[in-house]
Amino acid sequence: MRRSTRLIGAIAEQAQGRVPKADLDERDPDYIRETLPGLWMLASLYFRADVRGLQHIPEEGPVLLVGNHSGGNLTPDTHVFTLAFSTYFGVERRFHQLAHNLVLSMPGLGSLRKYGTVAATPENAERALDVGAALLVYPGGDYEVHRPSWESARIDFGGRKGFIRLAQQKGVPLVPVVGIGGQETALFLTRGERLAKLLGLDRMFRLKVLPISLALPWGINVGDMLGHIPLPAKLTMQVLEPIDVSGMDVDEAYELVTGEMQKTLTGLAEERGLPLLG
Repeated sequence: MRRSTRLIGAIAEQAQGRVPKADLDERDPDYIRETLPGLWMLASLYFRADVRGLQHIPEEGPVLLVGNHSGGNLTPDTHVFTLAFSTYFGVERRFHQLAHNLVLSMPGLGSLRKYGTVAATPENAERALDVGAALLVYPGGDYEVHRPSWESARIDFGGRKGFIRLAQQKGVPLVPVVGIGGQETALFLTRGERLAKLLGLDRMFRLKVLPISLALPWGINVGDMLGHIPLPAKLTMQVLEPIDVSGMDVDEAYELVTGEMQKTLTGLAEERGLPLLG
């Protein structure tokens, strides 16, 4: 056990060393402008992306976008929504997304920072809103993104309510974003919470899960640390109207937001026919 703990510690140190310091100015409108058409076309063809209700997002000023999270560490819903937002509002509008440190340190994902992705910390969230940006957060984080595939139509933030406090503290509109299809891009079997605790991953990586899935190209995929090739499941996303949580009790506001999101997700699930095909 000591040997495995030392090994995990060494891996953690290397991974943390790869995480870039958060810099909101790494977002590069010129890079987005050059790459957006091709990436949006790819997303539209591969995932048959359908993003609805973007008109519900205020046209200017800071706004907190709150999404359910699906698809493992590569989270295709984030990519699709980021492309759709940039297409609809233009690349000059500031838009940032919060992501886990390990996602930002994965090889080949440096371009995410050019699209505005920064590490998921309260400080980064506040800084983004303070500069007037639209900010996309996923309260469910690694807990929700690795839920079993048969729970695809379930909102599961694990009781995390920091996003409510953030919206109240900053006095910004809270706009829910609901997506379905991401949990069909692999066969997610278990979060692996007991295994993560046994190996001390929470202490080392801030990871409470060590998920196990069946995914390309690995077959059995433990941890999803190296990512995977997502299956071409149809992704559908619905933006809801802003919810005013100012002055509300945190628990009451949490139930209101997650309740509206669950109602929408259930409706999107009822629209679908077969898995992957949508």
